[in-house]
Amino acid sequence: MPARFVSIADVAETLAISSRQAYGLVTSGELPAIKVGKSWRIELTELEAYIQRQYADAQTRVAAGDFGDDED
Repeated sequence: MPARFVSIADVAETLAISSRQAYGLVTSGELPAIKVGKSWRIELTELEAYIQRQYADAQTRVAAGDFGDDED
């Protein structure tokens, strides 16, 4: 049975960001998560939905000609 939830560290690795940035996504509510004991867990479907929202946002920006230079 595949894992249903991933950790903050797993999210950070998947998105190629720091654990602090991943934690920020969770605490801001941008990436829904649950707290199990002292650890945050993110459902894989929520992570995939977040990624799809980022793709949609990027497509909207490109279509509007907003390429920005705020690359992280």
